[in-house]
Amino acid sequence: MKWIGALLLIGTATLIGFEWSNRLTKRPKHIRQLKSALQILEAEIVYSQAPLNEAFLSISRKIPDPLKTFFAVLGSEMKKEQVDFFGLWEAKVNELLKNSTLIDTEKEILKQFGRTLGQHDIYQQQKQINLAIVHLDRELEDAIENNHKYGKLAKSLGILSGIFIVLLLI
Repeated sequence: MKWIGALLLIGTATLIGFEWSNRLTKRPKHIRQLKSALQILEAEIVYSQAPLNEAFLSISRKIPDPLKTFFAVLGSEMKKEQVDFFGLWEAKVNELLKNSTLIDTEKEILKQFGRTLGQHDIYQQQKQINLAIVHLDRELEDAIENNHKYGKLAKSLGILSGIFIVLLLI
């Protein structure tokens, strides 16, 4: 019976380590998707001169989840009358963080970007999008570096901490 408990404990700790490593691996992917979405938004605003709700719906058709859902909900919610855009943006950004591996620094970049979205002319908006992309580039580099630093460490730490706890309890 002790051995079954020990194996379950080691297995659980290992799964936690692998989940941590998986989050570190997915974060750069989600940042790249966010950058792509902003580039598509730039094209929709500058070249198509589409309204924001149509631009968001267009983006949602071109990118995978979790960002697909983020932009689809934004686009559909904006069709309603009298929408507080920044309140809606902030609420959806908070939901996006729960459903993705993005962290608080990306949240702040998105909130800052959301404050300026739709407030300026096309060329100023293009500059704001490019500024957000520059900030995301910096975060992407950090995410890739953290994945290289801590990805294997997280897996090893999960396994070793499970074994350590079992040895303490035996």
